[in-house]
Parts: sequence; structure tokens; C-alpha cells
Amino acid sequence: MFSPIFFLFFLPIFRFFIVFFNSSILQFFNFSYLCIPMTHGFLIAAPTSGSGKTTIARGLMALLVSKGLKVQPFKCGPDYIDTKFHEAVCGRPSINLDTFMATKEHVKELFVHYGQDADVSIVEGMMGLFDGYDRDRGSSAEIASVLGIPVVLVVDAKSAAYSTAALLYGFTHFSPPHSRLSTPTSQLSTFNCQLSPFTIAGVIFNKVGSERHRKMLQEVCDDLQMECFGFLPKCVELEQGSRYLGLDFSEKMESEKLVALLEEHVGWQRLLAL
Repeated sequence: MFSPIFFLFFLPIFRFFIVFFNSSILQFFNFSYLCIPMTHGFLIAAPTSGSGKTTIARGLMALLVSKGLKVQPFKCGPDYIDTKFHEAVCGRPSINLDTFMATKEHVKELFVHYGQDADVSIVEGMMGLFDGYDRDRGSSAEIASVLGIPVVLVVDAKSAAYSTAALLYGFTHFSPPHSRLSTPTSQLSTFNCQLSPFTIAGVIFNKVGSERHRKMLQEVCDDLQMECFGFLPKCVELEQGSRYLGLDFSEKMESEKLVALLEEHVGWQRLLAL
């Protein structure tokens, strides 16, 4: 019906149409995923598993819910246990975000659809920030990049102080050379928290032993010009209440203790401003 010359002429015009016309036109042509507005939220990640991101993520969800906010929880990867804890805390289904099982466009759509009526969306990462099924592919870092949301890093400071400076410096500069997250080496000569398509907005220190320890960790952030959102002190009750698959939120006293500690020691209002 149409000659090849017609298509060669028509396709560039059609592409121009998609790029420059508004979202209602794109919706009509079923290209709405190209202009999806991101919802307000952040991702809780860590350098390694066992750093405390699960405890802090769920605790922050519970704290914000107690402040009367609608919190939409998400979980990186196919995990089905943490999502049940999220739902118990937030009163809303927690949604898995997995770029191995789903396309990036679908992950974006899930994030927008379930978070559109929430005051804030909190995504709990998995394993270490850059750990994926193939190097960093499918990792929490990739999810943050796909969604365009900032990362809050949880660091276990139990047996370290100023050495955490090297760890944080490395995480804020690292971008795998093979990855779409990669950054030219020439840009790594000076400190910059926004080298990758996602931003490491700051850090929360876990298992802080004393006020002196806290001040030492604050010095780390001051020297790196990095935001410290607060800390969670060592707490025997929380450690005893933890299980292999995460904090047991069936224990009301333990969850209330966690929420109280986070409210006292973490700048949750600053997290909401991300």
C-alpha cells in the first residue's frame, strides 16, 4: 500500500511528533511510558547485606506512618518476605521492583502507579548497593537510576570510625565501566556525590556506640561534604529481636523502641525533603 520511500519520509516526522508533543498525545499513541512523572521517594541501600538497611527502612516506614503520612513501600528484587513486613507497617501492599523479571519501563510504571497517592515512597534495596544478577545489572543502584530517586546509604559503623571515609568515598565515586551507570575516569578526580545518574544523598550510621563515636562519624561526613541524616545507636533489645530474615515486627515493644530511636536520632524531615 505504501512505498518504502513513504516510510523513510514518515518515520522521522513521527519521531519528532513523539518527542515534542505533550503527554496526552503520547497517551493516545500508547507511548505514555516515555513521559512518566516520577513520584516523591528515596531508596534505602547499604554497602553489604547485614548493614541494617532492613531495620532502618521498616523503622522509617513505621515512623512516617505514625506521623500520619501515607507511605508506599517497595522492595528491590523478587523478595516476598520483606514485602509482607512492609505491608504490615504501612497498611499498603509492598511492590517488588525487579529489572531482571520486568522491563525498566514496567518498573517505572509500577513505581508511579502505586506511589501516586502516597506522601512518600520508600524503596528498600537488596544486598549491597551494586550487587545484581550480572555485576550491577538488576542491582539497587540500577533501580535507583531507572526511577531517578536518591539513595540513602546505611553503614554499619560498629567496628569503624574514620575508615568509613574511604568506604563512603568509594561508593560515591564508583560506577562500573561496562555499565550504563559508568562515568569517564577524567571525572573522578574530585569528590562529587552525583557522578552517576542516581545520587547518594547521604548516610545513616547504624550501631553507633557512643556520643564520641557519633562525633567521629560526623567528622567523616564533614570532610567528604556528605549529608549525615543521623544514626541508630547500639541497642541490645533490637539485636535480640532480629531474625535471619529481618526484624520481627510481631514484637510490638521492639518496633516501638526502634521508632522512638529513629525519631530521636535521624532527621526524618530532611529525608522527606529529598
